[in-house]
Amino acid sequence: MENTQHTNTVESSFAMPRIGDKAPEFKAVTTQGEINFPSDYDGKWVILFSHPADFTPVCTSEFMTFAHLEEKFNKANCELVGLSVDGLYSHIAWLRTIKDKISYKGMKDIEVKFPLIEDITMEVAKKYGMIQPGEHKTQAVRAVFFIDPQGIVRSIIYYPLSLGRNFDEIYRALIAMQTSDKFNVATPADWEPGDDVIISPAGSCGVAEERMTGTEDLDCKDWFFCTKKLDKDTVLNEVLKS
Repeated sequence: MENTQHTNTVESSFAMPRIGDKAPEFKAVTTQGEINFPSDYDGKWVILFSHPADFTPVCTSEFMTFAHLEEKFNKANCELVGLSVDGLYSHIAWLRTIKDKISYKGMKDIEVKFPLIEDITMEVAKKYGMIQPGEHKTQAVRAVFFIDPQGIVRSIIYYPLSLGRNFDEIYRALIAMQTSDKFNVATPADWEPGDDVIISPAGSCGVAEERMTGTEDLDCKDWFFCTKKLDKDTVLNEVLKS
């Protein structure tokens, strides 16, 4: 009975953070030196993502893609931080192999410059709910945490070990959340910069005031479904200057 209680206490102490929570803090050794997370990234968005293991093919394709797109994410005021439960020397050897030997979808000589966390003890992975025993007891699933400049978890995406991530969607989600913050709007299904955005229901005080003052060009299909135009240049100029 005592052992069961102890196990439950340990598991509950590593409950997965939820959207709207402060990102759990940790210090870690990485391929780019020690980091204090998330305080080292104050004022920036961060994508913290995990992968199951070094020297595996799906993970290799993902790291090459993230590294190839790193500058694009950086321009949107977003830093990348990777994690697996492998050790530092394994990380270094794997990243060197990627640069020296691996080509994928026209990408080659890819140097991974963002930090890759050493997490042999699985402490960080457990804090973020990346170890899911139903999938694998000793490897992290493919988790993606979007953390905003205030250190708040804004979105979480999980993938099984066998499924590589869609990086267009990860970037789209980042830009969509930044657009929502800057323009106080929501983004509809399949939204891309330049598409119409959703505004508050027509019965809300904000929309009523906008209609009365004529400050907004609204297209309301019904009281609960109103959109407005927000051109692509406006979105990207505001988001990418952050």
